[in-house]
Amino acid sequence: MSCAHLSATEAGLDHAFTVDASRVTFGAGALAEVGARIRAHGARRVALFTDRRLRALSWFAEVDAALRAAGCDVAVFDEVAIEPTDAAIEQAARFAVDARCDGYVSLGGGSVIDTCKLANLLATHPAPLVEYVNAPIGRGAPVPGPLAPHLACPTTSGTGSEVTGIAIFDLLALHAKTGVASPRLRPSEAVIDPRCTSTLPAAVVAASGLDVLCHAIESFTARPFDRRARPAPWTARPMSQGANPWSDLGCREALRLAGAFLVRAVTDAADVEARTQLMWAATLAGIAFGNAGVHAPHAMAYAVAGRVRGFRPAGYPDDAPLVPHGFAVAVGAPAVFRRFAPSSPARHLEAAALLGADVRGAGPDDAGERLAAAVAGLMRAVGTPNGLTGVGYAAADVPALVEGAAPQRRLLDNAPVAVTEDTLHALFRDALSCW
Repeated sequence: MSCAHLSATEAGLDHAFTVDASRVTFGAGALAEVGARIRAHGARRVALFTDRRLRALSWFAEVDAALRAAGCDVAVFDEVAIEPTDAAIEQAARFAVDARCDGYVSLGGGSVIDTCKLANLLATHPAPLVEYVNAPIGRGAPVPGPLAPHLACPTTSGTGSEVTGIAIFDLLALHAKTGVASPRLRPSEAVIDPRCTSTLPAAVVAASGLDVLCHAIESFTARPFDRRARPAPWTARPMSQGANPWSDLGCREALRLAGAFLVRAVTDAADVEARTQLMWAATLAGIAFGNAGVHAPHAMAYAVAGRVRGFRPAGYPDDAPLVPHGFAVAVGAPAVFRRFAPSSPARHLEAAALLGADVRGAGPDDAGERLAAAVAGLMRAVGTPNGLTGVGYAAADVPALVEGAAPQRRLLDNAPVAVTEDTLHALFRDALSCW
């Protein structure tokens, strides 16, 4: 997508796009900079969010030491769950209020970073969490003002939460994921040290890496920004504004890197190049989808993860059923790309080619199958469950999954075609198996 088409925007549709991004510091050893960086924002009393597993690793010790060396008073919250619920977010917010912090550092995967974002929000601008949750599930109230400075330090190569204004959690009453989206939630800075991925189990690298892949494809194939209604006022332009020239840049490179390094990163923890490049792909895809938005595979995933019954993946704690977010997204992705490809065949074929698929001689009618096959091939290579049946669902569960996905309008309305409940029924049926 170039910028040359902007003058041809139709009346009533948007004619501009907004570029937002966190300040990013990327490289081995970057964790040593955390203390000086948060102090530069004026913070003295710092809330350090992590989880219990990470607290036992050397990465936590490095960050804690960097904060204390910079003269920060540190309060640690290590109760973050792998898949946080609204109750867990409220607990974290109570900690933040009691700790009286003026700055935040998150060290962990997307769950840690998202929990920190929302704790910061609720401590700074107190209100029931549902007030800020995306409509129609919540009221979708705007964040009323700036938040305390937040440095996000991701330890997984996937969610991109360190560079987005989106925070996701499980809403227990609905048995589905939902979230809060606001530019004010975007961390002040992202400090990304790819060494952290060296301690990740293969299954975690696989799940988070597939999240990268889906972020990039969904943003690349989302409804173009100039097909969205013009916002009034201008400041109401959503972060999920659709595919645009800025997001396309990150999507293309993230797809190329994922195609080249995902399998290597999963199969060999000692492959420093692969794990570093996958971490960089996650950063690029995060910046891209933070400015374009994802669509149907993520909407479907919120129901898949929220209604899990008995699935327990290898490499994750087995104390409760869990469909890791990246797996929950991936199991529906081939069905979506196959069905939505006629909306933009050239983009779907380009995405397949960037992942390494041979698209020579392929025409518009082949685009969906080529991209679906490329994604499914990578899924198989990294040990992903085969579709919905692989994570414990059956055809009889489709209506309940549709019920969980249908309210996710922030995501569904970003798709390149209209997504109705009938569309979701067809997608979930098609996603029962991926190969």
